[in-house]
Amino acid sequence: MSHSTVPRSGAEADTTARTPAAPGGATGTRDGQRRRGGGLSLRIRFRRDRVLLLMTLPALVLVLLFHYTPILGNVVAFQDYDPYTSDNGVVSILHSPWVGLENFRSIFADSAFWNAVKNTLVLFLLQLVLYFPLPILLALLINSVVRPRVRAVAQAVLYLPHFFSWVLVIAVFQQLLGGAGLLSQLLRQHGYDGLDVMTDPSTFKFLVTAQSVWKDAGWGIIVFLAALTSVSPDLYEAAAMDGAGRWRRIWHVTLPALRPVIALLLVLRVGDALTVGFEQILLQRDAVGPGAAEVLDTFVWWNGVRNQDFGYAAAAGLIKGVVSLGLVLAANKVAHLMGEQGVYRK
Repeated sequence: MSHSTVPRSGAEADTTARTPAAPGGATGTRDGQRRRGGGLSLRIRFRRDRVLLLMTLPALVLVLLFHYTPILGNVVAFQDYDPYTSDNGVVSILHSPWVGLENFRSIFADSAFWNAVKNTLVLFLLQLVLYFPLPILLALLINSVVRPRVRAVAQAVLYLPHFFSWVLVIAVFQQLLGGAGLLSQLLRQHGYDGLDVMTDPSTFKFLVTAQSVWKDAGWGIIVFLAALTSVSPDLYEAAAMDGAGRWRRIWHVTLPALRPVIALLLVLRVGDALTVGFEQILLQRDAVGPGAAEVLDTFVWWNGVRNQDFGYAAAAGLIKGVVSLGLVLAANKVAHLMGEQGVYRK
């Protein structure tokens, strides 16, 4: 059976002759430089990014040393841990008797623990509704200001309380809303009874939320203003040419541009739901009582540090960590279903 031969041009034949065949039958692919999926191999990427990897090595060591190594200490949640059995904490862990899940059974039967869980969730939901949208609204308001000088002054004034300690923030609120504060004095001068918001258990959750808004809203404004800088002005011009007013431009251009950042911060906020401010609440716990101010962090501190029941407190902290991890994974899954990246990609 005869086969017909199609003649090739000289340039094409020369190119074919000079192209080496790669292993596995692939032609024109360098050996070891690209994987089957088309990406660079691990060895090539390591050689390319070795300087960046060396720069991140100190930070990686610090994270491993101060964030992951202490996780091994959670073993005391399954022990009747006594740190005074030895001068060395590690030796004390080895000599402490094992109690299995007894600490967890005691926690689930403790009404004070469930009261702390309730207060923590109430504060989280209240701050999620009242605090989380406020930086977005303030960022949109500042971004709409035309004069750069006014915008810079407003941003600096709102961001300044972020650098204040919680001691200073609570002292400011005490001077304004305390029994001898400015508001109470004004009411007495006009014939009304004074009030003390700082020691009222019924309004404590709103007080804590107001303090968090005043202190940390400026940080959120910085994040959202940085996201707004990536919005192309051409989108606003195109929307204006189509007849969209200011509010429609915000709804159809600005908010969709902020949606990935909002989704990411919301996932992180949900993961941090069981941490609603340890120092802030601990400083005001005695003023309103543990019934209104006890949250999981103060519950762990009170039982572990003050009462020195370290195994009991470690079990409570371990429960909080596991639940927080589950909340992060669930919120990130919701972000994926909404078409956003979240904390990590699928």
